[in-house]
Amino acid sequence: MGLAEHDLVQLGHVGELHDVGKVAIPDAILEKQGPLDPSEWAFVHQHTLIGERIIGAASALLPVARMVRSTHERWDGLGYPDGLSGEAIPLVARIVTACDALSAMVSERPYRDAVGLPVALDELDRCAGMQFDRDVVAAIRCVLTRSDELAA
Repeated sequence: MGLAEHDLVQLGHVGELHDVGKVAIPDAILEKQGPLDPSEWAFVHQHTLIGERIIGAASALLPVARMVRSTHERWDGLGYPDGLSGEAIPLVARIVTACDALSAMVSERPYRDAVGLPVALDELDRCAGMQFDRDVVAAIRCVLTRSDELAA
């Protein structure tokens, strides 16, 4: 993706801290077996703002905090908390968003089984240009395909 070293460091921090705001969401919501109701979604939608506040308390991490805020924005503008779209979403946040979605799909959740990597990559492809940046999805597929080839 052509990121500078400084951006790669920030990417690591944002990737590690993007869901820190979930500490403020009740476990009953995070571990719920079924669909969330509107009031539960309202709690979930606050976690990026809470995370921004927590991380931003360390002034050296303010840029990271601002990017954490954007990790649930969508390419098409239907994300949260600010409804940003396209390139208005920081690239680091766009990368974390797609990687987080991939990780969620291949991991067991209380409300569903994990899917295999090929299925997860197909879902990223299907949502590219709507939920995710097409270039980010292509880069993820390229990296994972290259890793697969090296392992074989």
